[in-house]
Amino acid sequence: MLAIIQARTNSKRFRNKILYKINGKPLIWYVINSVKKAKKITKVIVSTSNTKNDDKLIKYLRKIKIPYFRGDLNNVAKRLLDTAITYKKKSFIRINGDSPLIDPKTIDKVISIYKKKKFKNYDLITNVFPRTFSKGQSVEIIKTLTLKSYLLRMNKDESEHVTKYFYRNPTKLKIKNLKSNDSQRQLKLSVDTKKDMVRIKKILKLK
Repeated sequence: MLAIIQARTNSKRFRNKILYKINGKPLIWYVINSVKKAKKITKVIVSTSNTKNDDKLIKYLRKIKIPYFRGDLNNVAKRLLDTAITYKKKSFIRINGDSPLIDPKTIDKVISIYKKKKFKNYDLITNVFPRTFSKGQSVEIIKTLTLKSYLLRMNKDESEHVTKYFYRNPTKLKIKNLKSNDSQRQLKLSVDTKKDMVRIKKILKLK
């Protein structure tokens, strides 16, 4: 399964967060490293923008020899679609670049559901509909053809957040959700602000 990590440096609330260093390594390294630990992931691609701001991210990805794709800055849905088409994938798993603690086992569980025959024709396999996992543990497998079919129907907000259109139109699409039984699911494990980074930094230093 192809994992596409969406990332960019111009985050509105915390610029350059994906390159912020923890223990000498940028945040994006932790995301990539966690995703690569999933046994059912065969390839990891970072999908970023084609703007000058993201040149420094590309420089780092080249240094650690991680494949990347560059596309539209704001229309993230189109960027991910173009990434999947470039790599000729019928489906792909979407991971946010601000999720350094993403659980490889959760990724593998979602892929296992996707591979079951009864879910073969589903448009989206997810663990956030409804959300029972912590923020920063979001895993979504998107069918490339479905994304292509609905791309032009998405408004600006939906195209930026990729799957928001799917969740707003559950009667049009086949969606399967993985539920968590973890009592700690209210913890926020994604990085949106500098305050989040302080908390995540402490967790990563303990690992």
